[in-house]
Parts: sequence; structure tokens; C-alpha cells
Amino acid sequence: MVIRTDQTPDTHQLAIITEQLGRAPRGIEAVAATDGEGTPLVLRMAPIVDGKPFPTLYWLSSERLKVEISHIEAAGVIKQLETRLQQDPDFLAAYHQSHRDYVEARWRLMSDAQQAEVKRLGYENVLRERGIGGIANWDQVRCLHTQYAHHLCGNNVIGQWLDTEYGVADCLP
Repeated sequence: MVIRTDQTPDTHQLAIITEQLGRAPRGIEAVAATDGEGTPLVLRMAPIVDGKPFPTLYWLSSERLKVEISHIEAAGVIKQLETRLQQDPDFLAAYHQSHRDYVEARWRLMSDAQQAEVKRLGYENVLRERGIGGIANWDQVRCLHTQYAHHLCGNNVIGQWLDTEYGVADCLP
């Protein structure tokens, strides 16, 4: 069960996130999704981290999901998806829409002060044009983890496909 939260992490969640990441977290704006037990699954990240653009809006933090998706990636699924994107115009159009949704959400979720800082630092084009996980070429798939994180918080055709083909969500409590 996935619960979209978009709330500031509490002390308990920050401890879990530190364990999930193996380091102290930085750049977290909110816990974007949790499982049914309140364990963070996806983090919503700040657009600027340590003075540099951070185009990954949604970061998959769940160890269980990371392992599951890593196995799928290791099986060569990214190449399979990229082949389908080249051969299936409807799938490609849906994938491009996923990128547009991600970019729009990234900008919409920024405060006015964050937008001003992004512009001042000269990163507006990066954060308005880079897609899911910061990818420039919207016809390629860089990382299934970022695709799935977006799926849990928005509309992502690759994440939907992962649930349909591999039942990724079934590994959650």
C-alpha cells in the first residue's frame, strides 16, 4: 500500500531515511510517499542542493523497492524499454508526457524564493527542460528507480509498466 504524503519528515522518519541512504540525508523537502506502516518510500528533493541544481525531484529511498528494481535493471529491461519506445509511438508519447508532468511538478512545487534562487544561479533551463531524474534525452531511460519514484507520486508510464509486468508494488507491506 502506497500513501502519498508530501509532508516534512519527522524525527523517526529522518532516522529511517538515514538508514535507507546509509548517510545523513540532505536536500529533502518532504516525504512524498510512504508504505502502509509510514516508512518513507519516496523523498521529494530540493531543486538546489549544496549550491548546484538537483533535477531529481523524486528520490526512491525504500530499500525493498531499490533491491527489487535493481534486479529488474540487471536483467536488461532498460534496453527492452528503449526498444519499445522506438517502436511504439503511443508508448513514446506517454513517456514524453511523463517527463512533462515531472518537469511541471518540479517547478510548481518550488517556493517563490526557490524559483528566484534557481533563476539567479542560472539553472532555470536545467530545471525546466531536464526530465525524470535529470535526463536530457527524453527518448532514453536512464534509471528505473527514478521512474518508479515518479510513478508513486505522479503519472509515469514506465512505473505503471513495471507494476504490470513485474508486480513491483507487490513487494510492499
